[in-house]
Amino acid sequence: MEQINGQSLKEMLRSGMNNLKNHSAQIDALNVFPVPDGDTGTNMTLTFTNGVKAALDVNEDHVGHILKALSRGLLMGARGNSGVITSQIFRGIYQALEENETMDAMQLAHALVNGSRVAYRAVMRPVEGTILTVVREAADYTYAYTVTEEVKDCTAVMAKMMEEANASLERTPELLPVLAEVGVVDSGGKGLCTILEGFLLAMEGKPVVAQEIQANEQAAQTKVDNDGEGEYGFCTEFILHLSETGKKNFSEEGIRDELASIGNSLVCVQDDDLVKVHVHTLEPYTALKMGRRQGKFVKIKVENMQQQHDHIVELEEAKELEKEIETPQKKAEHKTYAIITVAPGAGIDEMFKEYRADVVIGGGQTMNPSTEDFVSAVNQLNADHIFILPNNSNIVLAAQQAKDVCEGQDIHVLPAKTIPQGLSACIMFNPDADLDTNLSEMQEAIDHVKSGEVTYAIKDTTYEGRAIKKGEYMGIYGKTIAASVPDCMEASKKLLDTMLDDDSELVTLIYGKDTTEEQANELANYIEENSDAEVEIHEGKQPVYPFIIGVE
Repeated sequence: MEQINGQSLKEMLRSGMNNLKNHSAQIDALNVFPVPDGDTGTNMTLTFTNGVKAALDVNEDHVGHILKALSRGLLMGARGNSGVITSQIFRGIYQALEENETMDAMQLAHALVNGSRVAYRAVMRPVEGTILTVVREAADYTYAYTVTEEVKDCTAVMAKMMEEANASLERTPELLPVLAEVGVVDSGGKGLCTILEGFLLAMEGKPVVAQEIQANEQAAQTKVDNDGEGEYGFCTEFILHLSETGKKNFSEEGIRDELASIGNSLVCVQDDDLVKVHVHTLEPYTALKMGRRQGKFVKIKVENMQQQHDHIVELEEAKELEKEIETPQKKAEHKTYAIITVAPGAGIDEMFKEYRADVVIGGGQTMNPSTEDFVSAVNQLNADHIFILPNNSNIVLAAQQAKDVCEGQDIHVLPAKTIPQGLSACIMFNPDADLDTNLSEMQEAIDHVKSGEVTYAIKDTTYEGRAIKKGEYMGIYGKTIAASVPDCMEASKKLLDTMLDDDSELVTLIYGKDTTEEQANELANYIEENSDAEVEIHEGKQPVYPFIIGVE
């Protein structure tokens, strides 16, 4: 293939997307930390699907125009650090080819190099042994090969890119010791190799076809069966009205993949600017939050499929979202400052609102918001200065990318990487202070709060010399696993032993949706018996984490 035209490019993109989707679970499993999280494979799949859908909708056989749509779709749909970096790789490829109706082998090789350069520039502190290393080494080797050998065949260029990317991926454990300890390669790099493999197979006339999502549905049903619920849980239905931007970027496959991770009996149908969704799930609130990111609710229906299995908390949280039905978001009144933050539970959502947050985006460790979610939040506001608190390390890049998209707005992304950091920053915000004072004091609050959380291990592994068994509760302080034991309360107390010292004055204890107030009080008593710190207890209603703890 000496030239890649618009049609062959679309076929490559579709094949790359399908290959990534088919291997998403395998890429997820490469995550080093054994916690339930946003997952690299899932984030990259949702990101890439959003971009490819936009590219396939272009009714032109022009490489540059197709790549422009791809780049914009990836930009707005980017989730997690891996998704943002992927979007930047293809942004660089688009910039190198924006005027091209077709591309030849040399232009392809040059575009790949430009993609790696743009991705590096997007990350403030690039880490070697990641997707960045894989794309840089592979692109540089491929360019040198193309020039030296005077290659004219685009398929040969892609084959070289694929070969070198896989070789670089295998070297990632040499650059990141934690990968070597766990015995995996970098998950983001693996995602990129999977996309490239899909490209190459399409160029060789063997495009990848998407597999059915039965595996996800079976896993969700297994979860239901293991919980003793059978066909219990909630029949959850909603209709969304998409905005103009939403219509452009909405992906039926993307939302289906998300919902399949928490339910089954799934139907998703789009008709122009309306989307109807039906799913059986034990987590209706989570399902509705996934939908809320796509548009405004026109109708919500949540029905308990068997009354003796109430799940009252989930039902009440889901019903709370009915207040949003047919209530158009109005541009806020003008103010000097506004705060956008991210919260994983209804209780934490309310905490942030009490601390002056203007917009709280649903999301967190298991559901990373996209760049578009932040852009939508910014568009609701009318403020001279906007602060964004991501509250998760895997969300910071998406927030920063939204800042770049919203030209003309004075946006400041404060690098809060935990819920306690975000809450402390909000508390220190002073609406009467000047901008520099607020930035300084909010950053100081972020720097001085200790953050810990308790969650469960999703796999057997070894991390920093500690053997961890699937299902154990882990007390995590920063990037350190302070405890890994079968009992949640024991893990929580061991975590507190690590976090508390003579300087500790205040402990904020946030208990989750699967934790009781009695357990929170037990922990509070333990803190008071073992330190001089005061304790504040809050019901966060967050999933995944029985306890989130802040120490100041």
